[in-house]
Amino acid sequence: MKRRSTPHNPSPRTLRAGAFGKAQGFSLIEVLVAIVVLSFGMLGVVGLQAYAIQANRDARMQAQAANLARELAEMIRGNKAVGAKTATADNPYLVNLSGTMATAPTEYCLSVSNATNGCTSAAAVASAEMTEWLARLRAELPGARVVVCFDSAPYSSTGKGQWTCTNSTDGIAVIKLGWTRSTTNRSGDSGTALFETATDSGSVPSLIFPVSSGNSQGDV
Repeated sequence: MKRRSTPHNPSPRTLRAGAFGKAQGFSLIEVLVAIVVLSFGMLGVVGLQAYAIQANRDARMQAQAANLARELAEMIRGNKAVGAKTATADNPYLVNLSGTMATAPTEYCLSVSNATNGCTSAAAVASAEMTEWLARLRAELPGARVVVCFDSAPYSSTGKGQWTCTNSTDGIAVIKLGWTRSTTNRSGDSGTALFETATDSGSVPSLIFPVSSGNSQGDV
């Protein structure tokens, strides 16, 4: 008499072991995917932080430039006897400088050591003020460029600022400032520089500050 065969049924322990192995495999894949997603997220955070730092630097430079331009405009308005003259030889405020700015001499008429003699003319006051102002400009703005002139067309036909001046007698006094700043070219070309300087070909002023008429100050 033949014995009836019974089907082989896996034990519960075997079933649990197989299910556990599959679960481990899926868990590993999920962890790897999570790591990849987290890595992209961290890269985005780092890029955003770097952009925020750069934007903060640009804003700080812009604020410093505006303060310097306003100070110079107040000097010109306060010394109108010289500031209103359109000839560069007669007006020390009119400059076109870049790179290394003029450094302050060991003695000039506004220094404490020269308090006895002082400034003997409005032109001497203007020269001393510009010497001091240019030193601060060089210290506060990297790669600074400054143009102070009488200009009837500070902007081009396309609305962009321009360094050139008309130097016309009917123009108004303007202060044009530029400095080294991060490039606005986001094309990603390998030849694109990270920074733009104020002396680059085709560069434009970062700030144009008009000087309104002010008080008159005669010879000291």
